[in-house]
This record gives sequence, C-alpha cells and structure tokens, in this order.
Amino acid sequence: MKLYTCEYCYKEFEPTRRRVQKYCSNSCRSKAYHYRQVVPNTLTTSQLKSKNISTTSTPQQTKNESISAIGIGNAAAGNILADGLKALLTSSENKPATKKDILDLKSLITQRYLPINNLEKNQHGQSPFYDIETKSLVYLNTF
Repeated sequence: MKLYTCEYCYKEFEPTRRRVQKYCSNSCRSKAYHYRQVVPNTLTTSQLKSKNISTTSTPQQTKNESISAIGIGNAAAGNILADGLKALLTSSENKPATKKDILDLKSLITQRYLPINNLEKNQHGQSPFYDIETKSLVYLNTF
C-alpha cells in the first residue's frame, strides 16, 4: 500500500478512502481549513514546508466582552435621553394614541348627541347638536 504525507502535519499515513487523501484525519483537515481562513494564501503548503514555516500557529484571540454595571447604566441613560428628546421634539398631533385617547373617542362615538361647533346658538341660547339616532339637527340646553 502506498503511503501519503499529510498536508497539514506532514506525517505519513495510509489512506482509508479510494480517492487521494490530502490529510491524515478530519482534525488535520479542519485545522488546515481554519488556518487558510486566517493566513493569506500567498504560499502553498509545499513552499511552507520547504521554508520550514510552521502551519500550527493559532489565530489571535479577540477580546471577550462582558456585561458590566457601568455598561448597563450607560445604556439606560442613553435610552432615557433618547426617549426624552423624542417626546420633546414630537408634536402632539404626531404622537401615538394612548388608551385614554381611544376610550375618549369611543365614548364620543357611542353618545347620541354630537356637538356642532360651526353653527351658532339659536335665539333661546341653545347649542346645536346632531342626533345620531334620528339623523337630524337638535338644539339643546348646555349647562
């Protein structure tokens, strides 16, 4: 049986598959893949071997970020500041409706008499209202 040389660890191994194997194990194959992702692909493995460059170097570790009380405080302060500025700079017409606003509209719609603001009071001092049930104009005393 012919022996092959692993392209990652350079050990000789006997292939276990029909096709030509480049690596002696799955771990060498995986390590070679991760190494290729980190190191620029300027030199081939045969050039690395001839120049005695180690291929087992590990990539640099990134800083591990953790949650701290200072970070939480900064996030809360930023959120409060942003909400306050939004409340100050948004006009009342563009603010979202609250539950009270919706209940006020519901009570206005369910009332029988709706005030008419663009008509003047009659000669008896009564204000004009629209009667929803009879669909007519009615003058009522307001107190």
